[in-house]
Amino acid sequence: MRVTRVPARFPRVTRHAAAVVLAAVAALVGISAQPASAAPPGIPSKATAQSQLNALTVATQGSTSGYSRDLFPHWITISGSCNTREQVLKRDGTSVVVDSSCAATSGRWYSPYDGATWTAASDVDIDHVVPLAEAWRSGANSWTTSRRQSFANDLTRPQLIAVTDNVNQSKGDQDPSTWQPSLSSYRCTYSKMWITVKYSWGLTLQSSEKSALQSMLNTCSS
Repeated sequence: MRVTRVPARFPRVTRHAAAVVLAAVAALVGISAQPASAAPPGIPSKATAQSQLNALTVATQGSTSGYSRDLFPHWITISGSCNTREQVLKRDGTSVVVDSSCAATSGRWYSPYDGATWTAASDVDIDHVVPLAEAWRSGANSWTTSRRQSFANDLTRPQLIAVTDNVNQSKGDQDPSTWQPSLSSYRCTYSKMWITVKYSWGLTLQSSEKSALQSMLNTCSS
């Protein structure tokens, strides 16, 4: 009797590890993954970020009591049939093709957190640089739902970025004192993004968070 073998499905974490290895091999042979076609807007200079960091209020972190992602409505319609996630996928990807409902059907996405490149939108998450739960603990608990919606869909500041889904999930709602991009060369940019988002939205930060951000910012050349 003939036995048909069914190929095993590899877990997503395995595919992620493979992508990282391939990126490293490509670098060794002189073929580096191309960065996204567009970076999140509003990333400040080192000097501006330092000024903003100095101006942020250091306070004891609040609790997550009462928190729900539903209190930060997302993804909202931005233009036509495109919602916030789809807008970021188009902005951060290369050669992105969308269907009539604005869903990405093909393209390439480079994740600056870990250096991996993906060709399926399903492998990409849109990260809230300052997580929604972190914002809640830092002052957003007192905001109106309308303001929280604006924060969760902010396309004018560097608050949203397309990254590897597993990486976004491992980050969760952690701040820079406990989580930083594995690609150390991106930590300068990440700190500037985090700082300006918190500054722009009037959020507080903890002393350990400020120390981590300062260390990351110190690696910046400009």
